[in-house]
Order: sequence, then structure tokens, then C-alpha cells
Amino acid sequence: MPELSIDGRKVNVPEGTTVIEAAEQLGIFVPRYCYHPGLSTAGNCRMCMVDVENSPKPQIACNLPATEGMVVETESEQARKDRAAVLEFLLANHPLDCPVCDQAGECDLQNYYMSFGLYDPRFGEQKVKKQKAIEVGPHVMLDQERCILCSRCVRFTDEITKTGEFGIFNRGDRAEVGLYPGETLDNPYSANVVDLCPVGALTERSFRFKARVWYLSSTESVCGGCSRGCNTELHHVSNRPHLNDGERLLRVKPRHNPDVNQWWMCDEGRYGHDWIDVDRLGEVRRRTDEASRRQVESTWEAALDGVGTALSAGGARVGVIASAELTNEDLFCLREVLGAHLGARIALPPAPAGGTSDDFLIRPDKTPNRKGATLLGIPDAATPSAEALVDAAIAGELDVLWVFGHDLVELVGAEKTRAAAVGECLLVYSGTNDHATVSLAHWVLPSAAAVEQDGTFVNCDGRVQRVGRALAPYGDSRENRRFLLEIAARTGTPAREDWNGPAGVFATMAEAVGSFAGMSYESIGDQGAHSAPSEALAEAEQS
Repeated sequence: MPELSIDGRKVNVPEGTTVIEAAEQLGIFVPRYCYHPGLSTAGNCRMCMVDVENSPKPQIACNLPATEGMVVETESEQARKDRAAVLEFLLANHPLDCPVCDQAGECDLQNYYMSFGLYDPRFGEQKVKKQKAIEVGPHVMLDQERCILCSRCVRFTDEITKTGEFGIFNRGDRAEVGLYPGETLDNPYSANVVDLCPVGALTERSFRFKARVWYLSSTESVCGGCSRGCNTELHHVSNRPHLNDGERLLRVKPRHNPDVNQWWMCDEGRYGHDWIDVDRLGEVRRRTDEASRRQVESTWEAALDGVGTALSAGGARVGVIASAELTNEDLFCLREVLGAHLGARIALPPAPAGGTSDDFLIRPDKTPNRKGATLLGIPDAATPSAEALVDAAIAGELDVLWVFGHDLVELVGAEKTRAAAVGECLLVYSGTNDHATVSLAHWVLPSAAAVEQDGTFVNCDGRVQRVGRALAPYGDSRENRRFLLEIAARTGTPAREDWNGPAGVFATMAEAVGSFAGMSYESIGDQGAHSAPSEALAEAEQS
């Protein structure tokens, strides 16, 4: 553990730590372009130069190992001059088109110039022209004039995806980043090069010119695209519909978590959020005519009264088809209100086969909380399958069949779904989007999506992670937890005053379920925490 001094402050670091890493341990920021902790060290931008005692010339902090007794100055007069010189060279041929650049507001070239540049320009030559607005893949656009040759994108495709699409071609001020002949940037993680790019050379095609970044709000959350649960930042423009033509969630960025996704996320999860504002259910509906199955708009009060009456009828036989898209808080309320107190049999359909996967981040189970449902004992060993519950409804063995999120037509076929909808059984649907089952239900209760509520998921490794509310619930939709508690009040289920918020529900769940014992929203934090092993989980994994 060598000890060194940086800007007059001493720090001990493990052998092999670089100066830039040691400075970060002290909270000292050393500017950089080519350096990234998830990639190999290139040392080609020279922006991180520092003064080292007894060294005849400046050193680059990204590739300089910390040694015993080393004395480093990051803010010396010489270090400041060196950074200004590097910026002057980088801007010699860089187009000064910041007002129309989509990176403006989050560009390291802009930020570092204001912090470390502010020099008197000496280059009066004509700038070198290169290609602009090149579609290098389905998600990424390249502007070669804005590239500063940091090589992050090249190293990412060489070292992380190992697909090797990018290279640096030509020499001197004619050098440029581009694709190798015949290549297209279409690997499953292609958009990560946009996150890595410190300037406006690589931008997202789906986000270009939609909104200036200073109008965006950011919410920490978790990707719901598969059971990996990559940590994310949701960028949205709430209450500013004139900026985005009604689209509420504008982009998703990966959030660093060394135990889950490191710095990356797949394109499937990043761009899999279009459904949030497409074919959404925004109003309560009820069926008014059995023959035509005509539905009309209704109210939450009428729906809760109608469903509550059916559930509280003496000896009501209730079946529930739950979803692994629900948060732990929703599932716990469902288990307690419909299962424990009303005797409902709760099924959970298995994950569809054939989901894409790899040995990096992508998991074949495309639901975010199947392990959370298992930890909560959903389904239990005595519960029949979802198809068996539909068969029971058709046979008149159920009085209420409540479906959360699933399209029964996909699960059991159109014929069985129609048969279940025309019998004596009350078919209730709760979900986010319109599909075939919605038009057959007696009551349709619109649910808030995961990005419209707070809660928790458990990922494939058993890590409990918090989901953040970025958007207001769409239309008149509500959190499942909220209307389940209102159903509880109408069916005589013991009320819990501390269940008004998701944190209160989680606290009760932590008391009742051993796998969540001792946890709270505070202890989970923004990086998640591992759940305790459970017998139910072990049995499920063995089967």
C-alpha cells in the first residue's frame, strides 16, 4: 500500500493503482478524455497531465502508477498550461457549432474549456473538413469533424463486445474514426459508444434534436427489460409537452453499478420503452352487454365497488394470474389482500422460452421480478397453473378470475379466453396496455407502469433494487398497490395505515418475509442489496 501525496493530501492505495485513481479516492478530479475505468488505458489524449516532483516533464495521470513517497500536483501553473495547450490543439480543427450540436450541455470539450482552457486562440488556419451525420448503425450517428480521437469507442468494440467494428484511419490531422469496410455498428450493446463519447461525435439517432439536455429531469431506476436489472437513469421532460411532442420518456442511460451491469446496458433494454406511451390503458372500463361484450368508460369508485362486492360474496372462489412485471410491493399486497385474506389461488405463468441471452448482461427471462415473486412464495406449491385457473373459470369453479398484465390469448389461446369471458365467472383485468384480453374483461383497471411508481425488484442474482418514479401515472391509471388496498377496505381485510406508501409496504414485507428481513429503502440505497436465501427460492432453482 504505497503512500503518496496529491495536492498536499496523503493517501494510501493498493499496489498498481494509477495516479488518476488515487486522486479520485481523495475526491480530486483530474480531467480526462481517453481514460475510462472500464476500458484499457490508451494515454493518447494527454488531458490528464500532472506535475510530479523530481520528474523532468509532465506525466499522464491515467498511466502513471502510484509509488511510495510520490508527490503530485494537479493544479500547478505548469499543469494548467499543459491542459490549456491540449485543448488548443483539440479545438484547432474542431467545428465551433455548439449551438446546433446535440451534445451541447453535456460535452466535456465545452466543460473543460470553461474550466481549464480560456486561452487566446492562435490557430487561424482553415479547419480540416470531414464527413458529418454518418449512420453507422441502427442507433448511432457519427460526426467525424467533432471527434477528438479519444479511441473509447474503438476500445469498447474491441474489448467489451469484441466485435471490432470501429477503427482509426489515416494520420495526422486527417486521422478519423470510422467503421471497417463492410461493417455496421449493430451489436447488442452498440449505443454504449454514445455514452462513452466525451464530445458530440457519436449521438443517438432516436434522441437527436428532441430536447436540450438542460430541460431533462433524471430519475434513478432499474431496467425492466430482463431479469438482469441493469441500473439506469431515466431522462424525461415532465410537464413540458411542447418540447417532446407528447413523448414523456426521452432516453435511458446506464447507471454504474459494479455488481450488476458495471457501466453498460444492452440496446434491447435501452430502447425497449416505447410501450410506455403506446396503446396505454388510461381509463376504467366495464362491460355493459354480455352478448356484444360492449365496454364503456367507468369510474374507479364503481369498479372498486363492483369488484369488491364480487370478492366479498360468501365463499367466493377467486383465481389470480399474477405477473413478474409487478414490483415486490404490488405482489406482497396481492398476496396479503387476495391470497391470505380472501383465499385466492395465485398463479404465475413461466417465462416464455426462446428469449435472447448472452454471457454478458442479457438474460433469457424478459421479466424483471420473477425472483422477487418466488421469494414471496408466488406461486406456492398448491397453486395450479395459469391455464388450469382459466379452465376452472370455464368450468364454473371460479367466481372471480383476476388477471394482472398478461394477455390470456397468448397464454391459453383465443378460444379458451372467450369461453372464460362468457361464463358466470367475473373476469377482471389490471394492466398497462391494450390487447385482446382487455376487450373481453368485465372490468378493466388501468395500472401504472414501473416507471410511474416507486418500488423494488429482485434481479436474477437475488439483488433487491429500487425502482424510481420518473413519470406521473398515465391517464387515470393507478398503482396496483393502491387499488388493492382499496379493495381490502371493501372486503373487510384488516387495514394497515402504514401501507399508504411503498416504503411502508416494504417495511411490513421485511417483517413478514425472511428473505427481506432487516431491509429498508434506506439500506437498499441506490446500488441495491442482496436478499437472504430462502427455501422457496432454492426449490424453484432446483426445479
